[in-house]
Amino acid sequence: MFEQVKNPMFVKIIQERLFQSFMQPVIDSATGEPVGYEFLLRPNSKLFPFSPGDLFSFSQRSGLQSMLDSQARINAIRTGAHMLENGIKRFINFLPSSIYDPRHCLQSTFKAVKEYGVRADDLVFEVVETEKIEDINHLQFIFDEYKKAGVHVALDDVGSGHATLEVLQKLKPDYAKIDRSLVDHCDQHPEKLAYIKKLKEAAAAQGTLLLAEGIERPEEYEALKPIVDLVQGYYFGRPLMKPA
Repeated sequence: MFEQVKNPMFVKIIQERLFQSFMQPVIDSATGEPVGYEFLLRPNSKLFPFSPGDLFSFSQRSGLQSMLDSQARINAIRTGAHMLENGIKRFINFLPSSIYDPRHCLQSTFKAVKEYGVRADDLVFEVVETEKIEDINHLQFIFDEYKKAGVHVALDDVGSGHATLEVLQKLKPDYAKIDRSLVDHCDQHPEKLAYIKKLKEAAAAQGTLLLAEGIERPEEYEALKPIVDLVQGYYFGRPLMKPA
């Protein structure tokens, strides 16, 4: 409660939903064509600016995390329904710790999917990059509930920290995003490419598509193109209000 008193502007942003979803393209590495977009939270008014990281950190400290996480998902679903055609994947982040009971906490998300007429098969719910995977069984429970609803799931930061190769094989997500530290200047580091190839083999064996994010240089793209299924990063486009 003290945090809410300390920063009333963040409380206002969350409670009044003073944010919008920007979209960054996800590219088919073979064709170079966009097959989806990741939705990223951004301010919708210059009067109420914020850093997404700061806003989510505040929400965790102030007890507003579940509210913000749910509202951000619904905002992304609504934006995608208005901006994108059927068949285009929508990568939407979520915080596992904000979903204490998936059967209850995801009801508003699934309601929005029906309300806005979005095809479940076009949705990819992705473990947010700042979230530590501490309870694998809980995350598996969430993944199972999403899959029951016909949507896809993605694991972020694979190959580093908590998202290890073993976690990838246990959770069996539909998509796996390679940790950015492996992507950065991978063309100059054979050991990085060797490990990414190992991840690709493990992913392919269980039907998981491998996505390399954080690509900023053409050399990185050329090195990764024959290995991964999908790519993303500033080299292909920055997050925008509308698809380019």
